[in-house]
Amino acid sequence: MTKGLIFNIQRFSLHDGPGIRTTVFFKGCPLQCQWCQNPEGISSIPVLFCYRDRCLACQACREQCPAEAISIEPSGPVIDRNRCTLCLKCTSVCPVEAIQAAGTEITVPELTGEILKDRLVFEESGGGVTFSGGEPLMQPEFLSAMLKALKKENIHIAIETSGYASWSFLKRISEWTDLFLYDLKIIDPGLSTKYTGVSSVLLKNNLKQLIKYGSNVQIRMPLIPSVNDSSESLHCTAEFLKQCGVTELEFIPYHNFGRAKYDHMNLEYLSANILVLSSEQLFDIYTAMEQNGIKIISEVG
Repeated sequence: MTKGLIFNIQRFSLHDGPGIRTTVFFKGCPLQCQWCQNPEGISSIPVLFCYRDRCLACQACREQCPAEAISIEPSGPVIDRNRCTLCLKCTSVCPVEAIQAAGTEITVPELTGEILKDRLVFEESGGGVTFSGGEPLMQPEFLSAMLKALKKENIHIAIETSGYASWSFLKRISEWTDLFLYDLKIIDPGLSTKYTGVSSVLLKNNLKQLIKYGSNVQIRMPLIPSVNDSSESLHCTAEFLKQCGVTELEFIPYHNFGRAKYDHMNLEYLSANILVLSSEQLFDIYTAMEQNGIKIISEVG
């Protein structure tokens, strides 16, 4: 039976496509964006969150760990992630969930059943399901099976993706996908490699192909200060979009709401020095883009 690995099911989502939606977050991503707000979605295997302030120092997790990878310090549990074998026994014995796993294996019927619980909400609001991540395209067999199962149920399907996949696969799943929320990060291939770990060449080519193929595509771009907000970068973005025949872009301004996750995963937050753009700065950027012929879709004024 086809199985997938997910790390969250978020109901009543309002920003991942039309209507009220259920967003399913897939594990695994080929990109390593320095500003990623879901670092638990990057690895293709489960990862552990450690909430030290919850710890009761009961020692249950330490005693249960067969790899002896957990110690209890005054500040709470400390996990030696080099020794940890991800048996996840510690997560089942902690009475206050100070240690939690991000990554749950699930079958197509199980996930379909969870999504269909919200069918009435979809019908009332014009919503549906959105597959996000991580990167849903990293689990091609599971994603394809889910698309086929939900299409039989007439559920509106959106996929939030960076576009990192073969064109043949994207073309195939476009038959079952109502909307692609295409996350275009950085236009310049070199800067893309520097800040996300992969060149933008494949991502741009796949976007062009999807549009040419007639797929319904909404383009999103994270707006990262000192990364892709310069006048030159914005101009290149506008020119590329116009070459694709695109006249609208949704900016997602950088925020640091996900920073705590890095602490809980014992990871360095590489975007710690990035400042959040002010409303005035955002207005100037949006105005510049619209002067370049690109209409901006954003919740910010």
